[in-house]
Amino acid sequence: MARLSRYVLPGYPQHVIQRGNNRQAIFADEEDQAYFLELLRSGAGKCGCDIHAYVLMNNHIHLLMTPSDGGGIGRLFQHLGRYYVPYFNRQYGRTGTLWEGRYKATLIDAESYLLTCTRYIELNPVRGKIVKHPKDYPASSYRANAKGRADGIVTPHPVYDALGPDSAARQAAYRQLFRRRIGEPTLDEIRAATNKGWVLGTDRFRKNVEQMLDRPAAPRPKGGDRRSKAYRESINRT
Repeated sequence: MARLSRYVLPGYPQHVIQRGNNRQAIFADEEDQAYFLELLRSGAGKCGCDIHAYVLMNNHIHLLMTPSDGGGIGRLFQHLGRYYVPYFNRQYGRTGTLWEGRYKATLIDAESYLLTCTRYIELNPVRGKIVKHPKDYPASSYRANAKGRADGIVTPHPVYDALGPDSAARQAAYRQLFRRRIGEPTLDEIRAATNKGWVLGTDRFRKNVEQMLDRPAAPRPKGGDRRSKAYRESINRT
């Protein structure tokens, strides 16, 4: 069966995950992370991608980014693979692929989900019980978004900019967001959308994406009498 193409709309943010092959480590130490971040910094500009949030975990990465054109994210991952994979293989005497297939991505409804996704990404080390607070994990965008530390990678999204009239106010408002938990239903929604490649957003947003791309933005209901009025109405509500 042919694999589905990803949902891509220039100017719309995407949550992207790339995992190590067989869930193996892709970073062995801070030097590896520093080199990867340098590649991310240089590649984002070259490939026309604004990075809004990121985290580097032991065996996977999360990125929240907005591409300026339809091929930007693909070019960025080609850039990362071209330089990081040979580096990692040389460092640790290995050969072959480092990544677990294609990266996974979901188109994001910025108005409703962008700040939730940034928190989801930056809280990964907390959920993984590596640190108690995201400020204690250096390989993420939290310090840039919450403390204003310039790292050359993070470009604020307009939704983030709307948090306050100046940088200090925006950072304070952003830190306040972390006082609230992300509920399990929302966590499941983010995970499902990203792993399965569906659009993450409100019904209205998904409808707009379907119209723009002329394809379904969410899985269709299974079963039922496809000729029935109830079934047709359920399709129209997805």
